[in-house]
Amino acid sequence: MPAISMFLGIIIRMYNNGEHNPPHFHAEYQGYKATFNMDGELLEGQMPKRQIKFIVAWAELHKDELLANWELAISEQPLYKIEPLK
Repeated sequence: MPAISMFLGIIIRMYNNGEHNPPHFHAEYQGYKATFNMDGELLEGQMPKRQIKFIVAWAELHKDELLANWELAISEQPLYKIEPLK
């Protein structure tokens, strides 16, 4: 699963193997793993509250890019990197 962004110890990943709906991305942080929708809402897994806030902020800033990557992912195309949260 390719990493599309990394910031503050958080790794954001998205499958690019014909992924299933609804659109989502995966986040990892120090052993925590979680799945988020494109608005940054936690769908599955666990993540510390502070990191969830960072992920939500990042997702809000990059929603269009996330959705563009999602379209690439479902057609099994290479994904592009998204700027980290600064």
